[in-house]
This record gives sequence, structure tokens and C-alpha cells, in this order.
Amino acid sequence: MHLPIPDLANARILVSNDDGINAPGIKVLERIARALSKDVWVVAPEHEQSAAGHSLTIRRPLRVRQLSRRRFAVDGTPTDAVLLGVNAVIKGRRPDLVLSGVNRGGNLGEDVTYSGTVAAAMEGTILGIPAIAFSQHYTPEAPVKWSTAEHWAPEIVRRAVAVGWGKNVLINVNFPDVAHTQVAGIEITRQGKRKIGDQISERLDPRGEPYIWIGAQRTEDRSTVGTDLEAVYRGAVAVTPLCVDLTDRDTMQALATVFA
Repeated sequence: MHLPIPDLANARILVSNDDGINAPGIKVLERIARALSKDVWVVAPEHEQSAAGHSLTIRRPLRVRQLSRRRFAVDGTPTDAVLLGVNAVIKGRRPDLVLSGVNRGGNLGEDVTYSGTVAAAMEGTILGIPAIAFSQHYTPEAPVKWSTAEHWAPEIVRRAVAVGWGKNVLINVNFPDVAHTQVAGIEITRQGKRKIGDQISERLDPRGEPYIWIGAQRTEDRSTVGTDLEAVYRGAVAVTPLCVDLTDRDTMQALATVFA
């Protein structure tokens, strides 16, 4: 069990993301972190790494570029950024909390298996540090409502770290595509059903060679009450605890009777 963080104002916070060091969402998260603590470090990918999942770079060297006193860019994945942030960049005391995001777009349902935003928080969890991933749902062709995440995130962090959570658990937070004054509340939800890759486009490049492009369209269930999708589309903030331990214990027990 991660113990509560009683002195959040003096906690060391590591901020990362998957949209890249220059993304608007990480600037929002930096402001959120600095509203909570005076000890904030940023270590994030040099470039966008959306849908990188929990990938780790082991076949080439990584470079870290220092942008300012506590701000660094890594030419790798979100997992690389958090791993290097904890074990190489931040000297002395380890971070007390990892915050990832704020992602441009929701990470709902099965998105969490592909998401670099969730993966950064997952890496923090595996390293033994409490971690929270933040994503701002939005509608294409409309401005992203970053102010919704910025308004609600600090209170979510304060409440969550005040009680702590399991060491194999990370917290996945999705903000709805509504103004912060119109949010229907904060709800604890389970992971819903949403699968990317519903549309596959086969084309020819200018040289006449075939290629395939996986589209961003998703098949999703917005109707099941209690899920992250239903809550977010209804205008609520969805807070979903995710477990890094993927073992299904019911199946484990059933198989044990067969292979005993």
C-alpha cells in the first residue's frame, strides 16, 4: 500500500507525458503540479509518442536534453522518460509522486493498453512511486477545454494522496469535454469498452507502393453505467484505478485444479 502523502506541499513531483515536452497539456500539468508543490521536475519525451504503450528503448542509446533547471527532454518513449527521470536525471531524493499528461484526448476503455500517458504512470507505479495519469477528452474541430483539467486536477490529487492506494495500482483520470463549471462531479469508475483501429485504409504511395494506415476511429460503449466512458460522456470526471498485476486469480485457481 502506498502510504498517504501528508505534506504534499513539500513532495517531490515528477511530471511526464506522451504528447511531448512542448505539448500544451504538459504545460497545464506543470501548473497543476506547481499549485500542489514547490518541488516539481519535468522529464518528458522530446517528441510526441502517442500510442507508444509501455515500450522501453533498449536497442539504442538515449539522449537527455536539459531545457531549464528542472526541465528535461528525452529522445525516447514516455516509459524511458520516467525511468530516466527517476534513476538518472533527478539526483538525491526520489520523487514522491508521478503525474502524467494532461493528454490531448481521453484515455478510456482499452485506450489504456496503448496509451503512453497511462504507460508513464505505470512506469512510476512499477518503480514503487504513486502515479496518476490525466487526460482531457475533447471534440474534434473544437478547442480543447484545458481549463477543466486545470480546475479539477489539484483537488483530485489532494484527495487521492491523502488516503493512498495499492502499490500495484495507478490512477487514471479522464476529464469530460465540458467547461469546468458544468462538470457533473467526480466519479469512481471501472474501465469501459473502447477499441481503436476500427478503420484500416489501404492506399498507394507516390511511387505506387502499397501501404496501410490505421485510423483513429474507435468502437465504443458509452451506455454501460459505472464505466469511464459513460461518466465522461455524461459530463463527469472519471477516476479509474488500474492494476499493473494482470494476473486473473479466478482463472489461475481453475487451471490449478487441471494441472495439479
